[in-house]
Amino acid sequence: MTAQTTTAPGRLTFQGVAIALQTLSLLFQAVTAGLLLSTSYGEVLHSVGARVMYGASMLYVLAAVLAWRPGGGSPRPILHASGFLALASLQVVIGIAHMPGLHVPLGVVMFALSVLALHQSLSTAPRVAA
Repeated sequence: MTAQTTTAPGRLTFQGVAIALQTLSLLFQAVTAGLLLSTSYGEVLHSVGARVMYGASMLYVLAAVLAWRPGGGSPRPILHASGFLALASLQVVIGIAHMPGLHVPLGVVMFALSVLALHQSLSTAPRVAA
């Protein structure tokens, strides 16, 4: 008996979990950006969140490579994940340089792209049918 791979919406894979973690960390960054302006502890939370978001972006690259390797499928998810890691790196540099005019819009774009990637991951996650 052979197993057949089909698409089942709503199933999370390791790559989907990595994208979900990245999306949640970006949402956390948006919340802590507001706290940064209004509380004394906002800067600490935003700094910690930046490290988590960067780690989540690296995890997304790892998950994309691991998802591509066994099946020999398209390397497109690796390109998307690597592009996102490049955006995250740029975001860190712009944040350290204290350039909110670029930092905030790039954060919004990154959150939107991450939500789109999460939606795509949830709608096309593979499932093994017996």
